[in-house]
Amino acid sequence: MPVTLCRPGLLLSFITVCSCLDPDCVLGIVGRPVSLPCIYPNISTSVNVSIEWRRGEEVVLRSDWGEDGQWDRWSRDSAVVPADAALTGNMSLLLPTVDPKEDNTYYSLFIVSEGNQSAAVCTVCLRIAASFSPPLVHRGEAEQGEETAFSCHSTGGFPEPAVYWLINDTKKPPEGSVRTLTTSLPDSHLYNITSHLTVNISKDSRVSCMIENLSMNQNLTSTSYGVKSRPLNRRASEAMWIFSTALCVVVGIMVIVGVGYQIHLDRINKRKKKAFRKHQLSRVYDREHQNEEETEDMKPVSKETDV
Repeated sequence: MPVTLCRPGLLLSFITVCSCLDPDCVLGIVGRPVSLPCIYPNISTSVNVSIEWRRGEEVVLRSDWGEDGQWDRWSRDSAVVPADAALTGNMSLLLPTVDPKEDNTYYSLFIVSEGNQSAAVCTVCLRIAASFSPPLVHRGEAEQGEETAFSCHSTGGFPEPAVYWLINDTKKPPEGSVRTLTTSLPDSHLYNITSHLTVNISKDSRVSCMIENLSMNQNLTSTSYGVKSRPLNRRASEAMWIFSTALCVVVGIMVIVGVGYQIHLDRINKRKKKAFRKHQLSRVYDREHQNEEETEDMKPVSKETDV
């Protein structure tokens, strides 16, 4: 593209080479650093020169240059240019992070020498983007007859995306069956999107939701298979869970009863053993007592005489 000429004379050399006048915008991803390119190899270090990067009318960075290189710098939001910019001609502005509020913002580089300010040497357009989360598709029965309701939800992206529904991968849903709501988060200006589809389809149909973010060349798709299979699977899962729980309860009761019965048998056996020992001791005592009586009967009896 033709380059707009700056003021003649002193500023003529400033516009001989500038590769940043490309009209294409630079894409900045939210939460990541981005570099706004500007190559200008003809800056002179023999006299004092200042450079300014501006966002619209706001100065983002100002740097003063002299014979010894960069000697003073001020910046907003920690923006920087390379320390050896005067030697390499790389005047690119590095932003440590970007915000959705800066979408479609223009940054310009100005050079000031001996009190004279150049026109914009480099102008760069900054576009902002952020990835959406993979869409979540939920299916539920609608209120009207045999229709089925689907919802698709995705969060945290920028800019506002396009949402598409497909039935069996190719067929578009009927007109008026889709309602899409997009909300902007006030603290981050990122978007959350929820789309609803209400349609009458067969039980074996596949329904897909696609979130398209053109700025990031991103297409995210999620598919729901069938209509009745998931409720049947859910009921089967619930029945299996109930059966397993009941089986565990029955087994637990049987174990408790078995343990209680075994404790009862142990007590009976202990009582029998105790009674048997007591009976044995009683027999031994009776036998010893009988022997003592027999011994007494066998002793000779002394007779008294009148001598």
